[in-house]
Amino acid sequence: MHDKAYALFEQQQQDRGIDLEQVKQKLKALKIETPSWGYGDSGTRFKVFQQVGVPRNPFEKIDDAAQVHRLTGLCPAVAIHIPWDKVDDYEKLKAHAQAQGLSIGAVNPNLFQDDDYMFGSVTNSIPQIRQKAINHLLECVEIAKVVGSNTISLWFADGSNYPGQVNIRTRKRWILEALAELYQALTPDMRMLIEYKFFEPAFYHTDLADWGMAYDMALKLGEKAQVLVDTGHHAPGTNVEHIVAYLLDEKKLGGFHFNSRKYADDDLIVGTINPYELFLIFYQILDAGQDADPAVRKTAENIAYMIDQSHNIEPKIPAMIRSVLNVQTQYAKALLINFDEVRQAQERQDVLAAEHAVRQAFEQDVTPLLAAVREEMGVPVDPMQAYLDSGYAEKIASRGKGGASW
Repeated sequence: MHDKAYALFEQQQQDRGIDLEQVKQKLKALKIETPSWGYGDSGTRFKVFQQVGVPRNPFEKIDDAAQVHRLTGLCPAVAIHIPWDKVDDYEKLKAHAQAQGLSIGAVNPNLFQDDDYMFGSVTNSIPQIRQKAINHLLECVEIAKVVGSNTISLWFADGSNYPGQVNIRTRKRWILEALAELYQALTPDMRMLIEYKFFEPAFYHTDLADWGMAYDMALKLGEKAQVLVDTGHHAPGTNVEHIVAYLLDEKKLGGFHFNSRKYADDDLIVGTINPYELFLIFYQILDAGQDADPAVRKTAENIAYMIDQSHNIEPKIPAMIRSVLNVQTQYAKALLINFDEVRQAQERQDVLAAEHAVRQAFEQDVTPLLAAVREEMGVPVDPMQAYLDSGYAEKIASRGKGGASW
């Protein structure tokens, strides 16, 4: 049945002018970084919900991340968050990851949970607190050097709640000064990804509130600074794929934090609320990968795909698997776009034909394609069922409750 389904799918794609072998190679090359904090206890502003079997330390987080990679073949790196993942020996953490077939991905500084940061971290009006925040950023660069990471991922919760509370222009200068000091500490092979968020936890203004502010900072800093797009960090109705296209053309798109939202930064499983948006993001990336400008193509090829979501009520590992597979599915569909057909319709200003050429790829059932790719990669055809049958959930139940939380 599987062979027949794939043969039919293959014929359909050949009829549409799609090189399926090329599609399969790109699917096999897709890498998605999972976050260590996605395996720990999490919750809402009101309550952290404890679950049985969550990791008790960074080493067990890596164990769980390795399980996701074994079943999907998509997740060879795990991001860490400091101090949530602070250990005495980072060489040991790196070695543990390698033993599990993983590497350490982006290092994420935490500048929002210390009591000193109530009124800001790098934008705090108290110089000693600003310096403390900068020191933490520099500490994370040193950790990245030890664990072999080349990415510092930055999100600042800094902002204000009321008009007149702060001097917005002064804080803008302070944050640029802090980023410049961090930039100088990066090694030649490192890059810093600057994230933004339009509100929360600050409700009047956020110091880096949108992609334009993050882009401005990255532009002033240099080539090693790029923008990180979190798909949940926009106002409702925002055209995220437009932002993606713009940043690609400016050679300043560095990475993604994938999650889903209905209202704000809901941090839901990727692709569960608006899968078409995720598909259209990949459409823009793949289109840029065929650009005449080699610098644009290089940008599109060097995007860091990362998951950043909060599994409040669902089991941690299955939720992560679902997010990763949803990303893979939408990427697969985007790879089925006939770009020649799209461009020809654009050139003759045939609106409906251009829209149809994009949408019909989204409407393809890629189940046979993904089954074939997974078989060739040596991973389960159904990674979720494989996890449920593996006994891993029962094994980690011995950890009990009260594991590491973010």
